[in-house]
Amino acid sequence: MSELCRKHGMSDATFYKWKAKYGDLQVSDVRRLKDLEVENGKLKKLLAEQMLDNAGLKALLAKNF
Repeated sequence: MSELCRKHGMSDATFYKWKAKYGDLQVSDVRRLKDLEVENGKLKKLLAEQMLDNAGLKALLAKNF
C-alpha cells in the first residue's frame, strides 16, 4: 500500500484517513455526498449574499429615519 500511495503522491496517513471516511461507501453514495457538498456550498453562498443585502437595507433604512 505504501508503494501505491507514493506512486500517486499521497501519504499513508491520508490514505487511511480517506479509507476510514469513505471505505464503507458505495460509488453512488460517494457521488451523492459530493453532490450534496456542492449544493451546500451554493446554499452558503446564497445565504451570505442575502445577509449582505439585508445588512445594506438595514443601513439604508437607518439613515432615512
